[in-house]
Amino acid sequence: MELEAVGDLAINLILSKLEPKEVGAVACVSKKFRVSASDELLWSKFCFHDLDLSSPLDHLGNPIPSFKETYQIWREAFRMYPWPLVRRVKRCWGRLRSWLAANLPEAEATLRKGVSEEEIKGLERSLKVKLPLPTRVLYRFCDGQDVMAGNLEAVSLGLIGGYSFYDHFVNVYLLPLRSVIIETKEIVRKLGFSATSKYILVASSSTYIEKLFFLDWTTGQLHVGTRNLTTDGEMIPCVPAGIISSVHDVKSTHQQDAMLLWLEEHCRRLESGMIKIREQGKFRGISQFPEEAPLCSTAVTNNVQVRASSVFVPELSDLQNESEKYIFSYSIRMRLLPEGCIINGLYYDSCQLHWRHWIIRANDQVISDFDAEAVIGKFPLLFPGRKDFVYESCSPLPTSQGSLEALGTQKGVLLRLWCHDFTCKYQNIFSEVKLRTIKSTK
Repeated sequence: MELEAVGDLAINLILSKLEPKEVGAVACVSKKFRVSASDELLWSKFCFHDLDLSSPLDHLGNPIPSFKETYQIWREAFRMYPWPLVRRVKRCWGRLRSWLAANLPEAEATLRKGVSEEEIKGLERSLKVKLPLPTRVLYRFCDGQDVMAGNLEAVSLGLIGGYSFYDHFVNVYLLPLRSVIIETKEIVRKLGFSATSKYILVASSSTYIEKLFFLDWTTGQLHVGTRNLTTDGEMIPCVPAGIISSVHDVKSTHQQDAMLLWLEEHCRRLESGMIKIREQGKFRGISQFPEEAPLCSTAVTNNVQVRASSVFVPELSDLQNESEKYIFSYSIRMRLLPEGCIINGLYYDSCQLHWRHWIIRANDQVISDFDAEAVIGKFPLLFPGRKDFVYESCSPLPTSQGSLEALGTQKGVLLRLWCHDFTCKYQNIFSEVKLRTIKSTK
């Protein structure tokens, strides 16, 4: 009775401090509490906090009359999953979609609506697997991408993106469930895996030399194929096994498999500007070459800025070949800063690279030494405010660690461009690359 005498404002304040489940329990106490517990402002806060919803929409994007009903529909639709996991996955997909909508809307348009629980069970029956909980929820929110093989307009629209050098082009997209079933059966047959294989194909490139990602549904680990994938099934793990946990445990409070970790880290790199959109001819897509520290080296000499970064290329690497175990692709981007080139206190409105010297080392041992004029047959002429001159190539290393140092000359003046260390520990997203930058020399 004493609680009944409390004013509506005080009751609303108390309810705002409670969890949604507790508010539901309070609503059963009396008619007055039921009215207060149905306040739209209260449930709009719950929807925003838990689901990042600023308007009442269900999990399929359909409008709902009220925030309270919206919250109830979401809880019912995902009642078979731990709620903290649902909130985490919803936030991950929301961030990815927002970034794509602002930076690459044509790729955002390829994302499919989520699948039903029955569709997931259909895949599990067809492939005789049990998907990790985080992967199941990921597909409930988004069923991969609509990127048809051979579609030149969509060749660069993969959510994961990629890289290019010489005639090698890679762009990775997420497979929808129907393709997961078809492609997994085909690859299992082609590679000679057992009928009860623990691997399913979840992401792929549509290029001549495919880059294929496999989810081990028993452990939640993600693997990427090497050059030897088709001959002996050789793969490399993508994330540290120690951070994968509780992938099949509904009662755990911290489920995370490699798929979820992979997408969350990818999202972080996109939002931080570490990786960006790259325009190449008429195509636009996400480039995996890092453009920000600590995974990108930068050096400025005489006002010539050079940035360099690298990615590990597993699909061309051969772990059984002593000289080409690890293939790295590197990207060099040169530009002249707005003040122009400064040499011996004199200013020039342009500069041109005439000579370059690449020194590639593996564990401090020189394995390649290129000393010649031009780069890819070009003498790049740099002007202030112009686009970067971009040069991308690759190098095989016998070890997982190495470095590449570059020197150049402009009008007889030595430019110490950059020194970049390669370290292959985990594939692409979780690569740990040690960098050092050589400061400018006047």
